[in-house]
Amino acid sequence: MAQNDSPPATADKPRRGRPRGAPDASESRQKLIRAGLESLTERGYSAVGVDEILKAAGVPKGSFYHHFAGKADFGLALVAAYNAYFLDLLDRAFLDEGHKPLDRLRHFTAKAEDGMARHGFRRGCLVGNLGQEMGALPDDFRDALTGVLDDWQIRTARLLRAAQAQGQLSSDHDPEALAEVFWIGWEGAVLRAKLELRPEPLRRFADTFFRLIQR
Repeated sequence: MAQNDSPPATADKPRRGRPRGAPDASESRQKLIRAGLESLTERGYSAVGVDEILKAAGVPKGSFYHHFAGKADFGLALVAAYNAYFLDLLDRAFLDEGHKPLDRLRHFTAKAEDGMARHGFRRGCLVGNLGQEMGALPDDFRDALTGVLDDWQIRTARLLRAAQAQGQLSSDHDPEALAEVFWIGWEGAVLRAKLELRPEPLRRFADTFFRLIQR
């Protein structure tokens, strides 16, 4: 999803054999990650060049190649940073025991819509954007993106099992299959909302999904 505000950049552990970067080096990496997330959630991987990222981040080219082997390495780092940010969003919604499980999933969809609205529905989900471009990306991206989606689905299936335990969801449903359907549909709704610059695709998918699964 970045359906929400741009994810905060997080510094990774230094690579083996590389001396730990000075604080200014770490800051430059964070700026690059943030600029990359903002650009790629709006325009995609193929449409954005390294020079454009450098200009947006306000860092020299040497800083980029100090931290990343090239654009593909940078793209995979963006996937990891986006996933860390997005998992935090999911956990905040899904682990909120003050609400019933399906209400937590509804809350997530509402917050996601709010996040897209803050950017005029011009920024989508990094994972969805890159998935649309998979034919032009290195094969490493395929495993990275499917791994992220699998993680989101596992957490969603866990939430749906909790909904079954609380009687919100029929025991006839398969939580794993429903979780997969949710993310297939949600990513499509995000893409359509970005295309049309309006929230209705998100609302229509969410309303239909919950209407079909609730007892």
